[in-house]
Parts: sequence; C-alpha cells; structure tokens
Amino acid sequence: MEEILYKVHNNLYVNLTNKCPCACTFCLRQNMDRIGESNSLWLDHEPSFEEVKAAFEQFNLSAYNEVVFCGFGEPTEALDVLLQTAKFVKNTYKKKIRINTNGLGNLVNNKDITPLFKDLIDTVSISLNTSNADDYHKLVQSKFGDCSFNEMLKFAESCTNYVPNVILTTVETTISKDDEAACQKICDKIGATYRIRPWED
Repeated sequence: MEEILYKVHNNLYVNLTNKCPCACTFCLRQNMDRIGESNSLWLDHEPSFEEVKAAFEQFNLSAYNEVVFCGFGEPTEALDVLLQTAKFVKNTYKKKIRINTNGLGNLVNNKDITPLFKDLIDTVSISLNTSNADDYHKLVQSKFGDCSFNEMLKFAESCTNYVPNVILTTVETTISKDDEAACQKICDKIGATYRIRPWED
C-alpha cells in the first residue's frame, strides 16, 4: 500500500511523487527509505487526488499543526494533485499548508506556478543550499543545468508576492559561516527568511 501521508514531529507530510529534477549529493533517500513515522516512501505509482483524499480521511487532522508537501520527490512534479489537495485541506480542515521544495517548480512545469499558491499556501520552504551557482550545481546536480541556481532565486522572489512566509534553507555544518552570511544577504535582498536547519529536518 502506498504511503501517501506520514507524521514528522507534529506535522502531517504528503508524499505525492518520487520524481525529482535533482540528484543532490546529500539527499536522504540515497541511504534510507523512510523519514519520521513512515515505513517506506518509495511509491509504486503517483497517487491521484482521490487516493490522497482517502488517505486524509484515515487521519485525525486535529492532532497536527501543519500539512507539509514533502516526500521522496519534488512536490511540484505533481502540481495538479498538490493544488487540488491543498484546496481540499484548506476547505475541510482549515490547516496551515507548507511546501518543501527545491525551488525548480517553474522549470519543471515550464511556467510560473507561483501565482497558483495565492490564498492557498502559507509557507514555501526552498532549499538554497549555498550562496553561489557553482557550488549549488555541484551539490544539487540539477538536470536543468547551470540556470538552476538563478531560476531557484527567481522562484523564491516571485513566491514572496503570493505566499505569506517564504523561507530559504541551508543545512547546518555543510557550509562555512562566511557562506551562511552570504546566504543571509541573498534572503534579505529577496525578502525571504533565512533558516539553517538540522540535516534530517
């Protein structure tokens, strides 16, 4: 049975796809098949909205603070189901909604998807990883190539027009303090929050 929903801390996470345009050198799924209170996040097929809705009906949403789109893939690879699910969650459960993303959703979908988040997504958390394009590409290995870093930043800046909370993250201990300071400057310029997160968060 597909593991569509799983608990991490006090949040309910949504696993929609295993597709991802990146091959990050630090990706958790290289070494494990589960996160939080899950068994295996590898999917046999991408769930339909009806399957996701049925999965939600098995959970008591009052026990969770937030619904987070984040699994063993890039959530914007399943954009249509993501948006349908977000609307369902908002209308039915009135929960805060977050997307954890690599920020390449515009390239994935070949259009600017950020206006679709308006009045629907409360937080977008984007993996910044480092402050410069060269190091970013070495770490992330995006199939979209050298344009990926700048496109990720454009996505982040555009999100600030439609989403109340836009966060750019790096992982603690993976970059220098100087690089973290440079990341902070990038966030200040974009109008996003900078967060240094634990490796398995």
